[in-house]
Amino acid sequence: MLLFVCGMKIPAMMRRRHDTLLRAACLLLFSAGCLMIFAAPDSITKLNQLSGIPNLAAPVVYATTTAFSGATLLLIVNWRPAPAEQTQQWSRMCVMAYGLCILALGALFWVGKTPVTQPTLFDAYYATTPYIREMIVTYLVAQGMAMATASALCWRWSREVHGSLRAGLRILAPAYLIIVCYDALRLTAVAARWTGHNLDFLIDRVTPPLAAPACILGALGFVLPLTGPRIAETTRAIHQLWLLAPLWRALQDISTPGAIRAPLPWWRTPPAVLLTARKTALYDSILALTPYCDPTAREAAYCQARRQGDDEDRAAVTADAAMILIAREQQRTTPGPPPHATHSWTRRPPDLIPLSRSFASPVVRELNSRFVLAESSPS
Repeated sequence: MLLFVCGMKIPAMMRRRHDTLLRAACLLLFSAGCLMIFAAPDSITKLNQLSGIPNLAAPVVYATTTAFSGATLLLIVNWRPAPAEQTQQWSRMCVMAYGLCILALGALFWVGKTPVTQPTLFDAYYATTPYIREMIVTYLVAQGMAMATASALCWRWSREVHGSLRAGLRILAPAYLIIVCYDALRLTAVAARWTGHNLDFLIDRVTPPLAAPACILGALGFVLPLTGPRIAETTRAIHQLWLLAPLWRALQDISTPGAIRAPLPWWRTPPAVLLTARKTALYDSILALTPYCDPTAREAAYCQARRQGDDEDRAAVTADAAMILIAREQQRTTPGPPPHATHSWTRRPPDLIPLSRSFASPVVRELNSRFVLAESSPS
């Protein structure tokens, strides 16, 4: 899946050749996908068999791990806001340092000797072998330094931002620290071999379980800033649709000549689009009711709301809601233009959310019922 996503990014990378952030992201995806493949025990065994070189999988996995570490650091360096010159300088240093590390891994393996195949305990078995020992330390130190630096940068940056980006950075920081612990434990086992002790269980049993949480947290930390704003927007849209439900139920059947309402099935329409369409339809309905809106009815509703203890703003919204309900009833019962059409409502379009909340208020229903009864009673 990582390689598939990386492949999807290649056309964009070809178009934006100078986008260092995009190139770092593609390198990260590519190296992570290769690492998932090459680091599996079955893959290690198969690669050794196909090549005919004992333990050739070791430098391949270590080089891929080092490339992944460098790509991670490169991505964080280009992701965080910083002066362009500083970012370019850090990027060049990162590419040069980890490129040299990868070359050093290949050279050290070439001059070293690893006659006995070790698919799972290579680090411990060859911890005292000349050149191979240096190769093992090189990749562990390179990865540990990259992850520690990336964790520090993420934590420092998270203090300056908010929302899903901050949450993602706060998740990435401990994810990288887990990898630092992974490297430290393996280095401890290797160093123990130098002093004649045996702590191979750190490599065999302790460090493998650390890979899963580091991968999960790392993926979550990168995905959350990308999907967080969209999830938040969708959540806000759904919440506003729910708040607008009373107003929509009251006005959805209002005749709106000249306004086109295209049916939007809720199960396949994005909530943000559905919210925009619903607001537009509600404003069209209110506009259609404007000739029927009686300022006298609104003033009476406003005074009644004030007498019941509402402040000025809430009383105004309550009066608008009552007047719109009365206008709805008059549109239904009056076949032609209303007699008071010259007294059309000229206030600015109301805020739909408070208006919808007022529609669910018993005060509005009481005012509407009282006014309708007064209109229908014989004079």
